[in-house]
Amino acid sequence: MTKDSSIYLIGLTGGIACGKSTVLAMLAALGARTIDADRLTHRLQRPGTPVYQQIVAAFGPDILLEPGGPIDRRKLGALVFSDETKLRQLEQIVHPAVRAEIRSFLAQVAATAGDRRQVAVIDAIKLIESGLAAECDQVWVVICPEAQQVARLMETRGMSEAEARQRIAAQPPQESRLPHATVVIDNSGTQAATRAQVDAAWQGVLTAIGGA
Repeated sequence: MTKDSSIYLIGLTGGIACGKSTVLAMLAALGARTIDADRLTHRLQRPGTPVYQQIVAAFGPDILLEPGGPIDRRKLGALVFSDETKLRQLEQIVHPAVRAEIRSFLAQVAATAGDRRQVAVIDAIKLIESGLAAECDQVWVVICPEAQQVARLMETRGMSEAEARQRIAAQPPQESRLPHATVVIDNSGTQAATRAQVDAAWQGVLTAIGGA
């Protein structure tokens, strides 16, 4: 992926339930153009899409809520997050389609950039592992303690503690992302505290693009 020079690209990443979506919403409110790879993945897996068809062919109709219906994400998750080979298989189906959509998004941003550089944000849990981070002008990493990740997954996604810990364990440890970080956002406190960190980092972005 090669981005247009009219785009100042922020890569946003962090562990599951660390609060990337919260930070992404704050950046959107500040004027950034944003894309959420997780939401994109959900859309690409809707019935009838090529990705949906490949997933059903690879993992069988038992992963569906009903014949020909939506994928049961919880059932698929239980299957792949307990088997690294199956997880890689799923990623090989989904990731190329996600990257194509991200390229399309960046092309749209570039086409509407005008005379001033546009700030775009890619929110992707595998930003670093996929190589997307290398294309970014900044990499923002959102962190919080693992206990908070577990509690949030149990509260917002209805997971058991065992399921939550399995999801977290299937991802690279939080510390592995920190050497790549331009900005680290600690989302373990209040939303106001997170917003203050985002606002401060955003001022640095505006300075970098000549908008401060």
